[in-house]
Amino acid sequence: MAPPSGLLAGKTAIITGGSTGIGRAIALEYLRQGANVVINHLGLEKDQPHLDSLLAEAESAPGRLAHQVGDIRDPATSTLLVEQAVRHSDRGRLDICVSNAGICTFADFLDLSPDLFANTVRTNLDGAFYVVQAAARQMAAQTPAGGSIIGVSSISALVGGGQQTHYTPTKAGVLSLMQSTAVALGKHNIRCNALLPGTIETQLNEEDLADEAKRAYMEKRIPLGRTGVPRDLAGPAVFLACDELSGYVTGAQLLVDGGLFVNLQ
Repeated sequence: MAPPSGLLAGKTAIITGGSTGIGRAIALEYLRQGANVVINHLGLEKDQPHLDSLLAEAESAPGRLAHQVGDIRDPATSTLLVEQAVRHSDRGRLDICVSNAGICTFADFLDLSPDLFANTVRTNLDGAFYVVQAAARQMAAQTPAGGSIIGVSSISALVGGGQQTHYTPTKAGVLSLMQSTAVALGKHNIRCNALLPGTIETQLNEEDLADEAKRAYMEKRIPLGRTGVPRDLAGPAVFLACDELSGYVTGAQLLVDGGLFVNLQ
């Protein structure tokens, strides 16, 4: 069930990796809740249909959508994203930052190349650091100071993965980043929390989940009996962004996994 509308009216948010998957679902719900949203994306030709359809869907929402092309591995991308959000705001401020952009390429540890490892770390962890820092600088400087920062981590931050030895450390790093920034930024009234998706059907794992035997195995281990979809993250992301609902929540980690983690044995 979708949360009631209007919970983020007048707020402004940035979302990295916002044209597809989890980022797209969060963007659409934020718009429905009245927030003005700026998404970041790579501007890849293969993603253009997703962006076009997102822009079309956004037209009927109360909030306004803007987008910016840029590689989150470059610190300048985050700075520009925050600046655009402030211009896009009705009040000249940034209220919400969702660090969502990430990559995951399954690979055997013994054959894993330095390039794949470096690219995964730079995108998933370095990129998260840069956008969180840029957002926090704006949130601390504005009057009144404050905001909500959400790092999209993963259940993989808590468990190992044989084909994800380069990926799981980055998601553990995002979780740790949210915990440390919660301590560092509390004095500025900035809340920092982590969302930990379980097995969610996105472009990152569509090939993996195409294996019917593997999908059946995963679904059997999930107490709610199904793999997740990006929309499942939207409500929790609204909760963490909304001061009225989660104003005393910071440094927390919210699993959105259908119960998978507590059933891993």
